[in-house]
Amino acid sequence: MGSAVKISIDPRVMLGKPVIRGTRITVERILRKLSQGATEADLLDAYPNLTIDDIHAALAYAADSLAHEESAVLETITVHGG
Repeated sequence: MGSAVKISIDPRVMLGKPVIRGTRITVERILRKLSQGATEADLLDAYPNLTIDDIHAALAYAADSLAHEESAVLETITVHGG
């Protein structure tokens, strides 16, 4: 199932942030948890209504969003994780 089917944007739900359809779990929350070291299993344990397909749809949605983003580089910036 594609990310477009799994992801919903509704101004009445979570202020219009992209969420997993039928939940209040935002794509941002999934990405943040994964970036902080959570595993897919951790997310599935924390959010019983979440499926592995939902996690993959959130990642695909984020990648698609970045792929369509336009940017203008004015100077080189180095970002250090931390």
